[in-house]
Amino acid sequence: MKRMNTPRWAPSVTVAAVIEACGRYLLVEEHTPEGLRLNNPAGHLERGESPQQAVVREALEETARDFTPTALVGVYLARFQRGDDDVTYVRLAYSGSVGDERPGRTLDQGIVRTLWLTLDEVRASTAR
Repeated sequence: MKRMNTPRWAPSVTVAAVIEACGRYLLVEEHTPEGLRLNNPAGHLERGESPQQAVVREALEETARDFTPTALVGVYLARFQRGDDDVTYVRLAYSGSVGDERPGRTLDQGIVRTLWLTLDEVRASTAR
């Protein structure tokens, strides 16, 4: 069947790091259009990167720590509509470990700080 000049749908691909150590999860607090939010270290896959390279880069940029992915946690699909924007994200989440914070390394623009939270603290912060 021939396609009628319809542009091909292409989702935005993101990666996320799920990092747990000693019962605490490493999150970032960041400025978003919805206000200050907590998130996993995450970001967009860039041209020429593998998803594993992207998650290592994003974790370093957002936490100032080297991340070693060890397993794919899952692949997630989410659609966001804001004004005229209608974007679908495919997110690949990886678990793994991080090293110590690199002294003198600044966090990515928009990232306020990193936090280590227990699962109960994460659950209590769902509004953020």
